[in-house]
Amino acid sequence: MPVQYHGKYMYCLIRCAEPQQFSTLGIGERGDAVYTVGAMGLAAVVSDSPKVAYDSSRRNLMAHTLVLEEVMQSHTILPVRFDTVAPSAAAIQEQVLTRRFHELDRRFNEMDSHVEMGIKAFWYEDVIFAEVVAENLPIRRLRDSLVGTQAEKTYYERIRLGELIEQAMWKKREEDSTRIIDRLRPLIHKIEINKVVSDRMVLNTAFLIEREREPDFDQAVQQLDAEMSKRMMFKYVGPVPPYNFVNILIHWDAVED
Repeated sequence: MPVQYHGKYMYCLIRCAEPQQFSTLGIGERGDAVYTVGAMGLAAVVSDSPKVAYDSSRRNLMAHTLVLEEVMQSHTILPVRFDTVAPSAAAIQEQVLTRRFHELDRRFNEMDSHVEMGIKAFWYEDVIFAEVVAENLPIRRLRDSLVGTQAEKTYYERIRLGELIEQAMWKKREEDSTRIIDRLRPLIHKIEINKVVSDRMVLNTAFLIEREREPDFDQAVQQLDAEMSKRMMFKYVGPVPPYNFVNILIHWDAVED
């Protein structure tokens, strides 16, 4: 029995008075057209979908992101949480665009003049380890004392050395991340500091900045990169969909048939 596509998969919200259609295909195996469902001068960007849950596979996440990237080229967007399927177009119009109009209007007013930029910074492993050893006499002494010893006979000393190095790395990470953020702070409207996910990662941060200050922010990041390029590498992206500052969560009143 064929799947009935009565639901609407939601990607984001935009300000839009007239119906629009986009060229990027929607999530799911069929790759349905992406279009708007509107009310009160606002619109949801959607594609037809069965009423199912979408797993966070790379394919699905990429399909969701590609739609946002196209839409944000011509509109300010409010991202909707991944795997949001509306029971119908009417539910979107009534429960989201109309009922939450004032909340959404406030969010649009803020995001209209701002963009999200992302920065991740990574140490060069050999450089940072050499710095830690050079700057910490207890680490240097303990490391030197273990040279030429048998691992099984110095087990606890080696554990202690690892603990001291880890503590020193966290201290240095805090110093370096503070230095980076302090340099950028005059250009920042909001900041979201995310978890570091590897020993080499120094910073994993999203910045909300005024759109007109993007060139100044670019220049500041380039200057940091030039100053710190012997110690760390920067991964700088943006403007990107403002996931870190807006992520619309929707609970439906009832499931419609």
